[in-house]
Amino acid sequence: MGSTLLVTIQVDMLDQTALALQDDLAERIAKTGASGVMIDISALEIVDSFVGRMLASISGIARILSATTVVVGMQPAVAITLVELGLSLDGVKTALNVERGLEVLRRAREESGLVG
Repeated sequence: MGSTLLVTIQVDMLDQTALALQDDLAERIAKTGASGVMIDISALEIVDSFVGRMLASISGIARILSATTVVVGMQPAVAITLVELGLSLDGVKTALNVERGLEVLRRAREESGLVG
């Protein structure tokens, strides 16, 4: 979607899947020069501590590659679980849905001086 990579996670993620996603996104950001990454987790009902850490790691990698990451569609039960596990997802921007996530990314591009 323009300069934004959109990732929709449709299945519960295993550790290997999360690692592969991290590697694939880093490659795609570098290859395309994307300024934003939106990860839609609305289909996930369970997120364990490893996947939570991977979301934070993906955000950090994207930030180093000059892209902003927004996680959208988090179910209330997932948010509660992450808090109970003590995971604050530092550095990860969140939004309720894709529309709001695009707005977060648009504002981030404006703040960084990028057009579009």
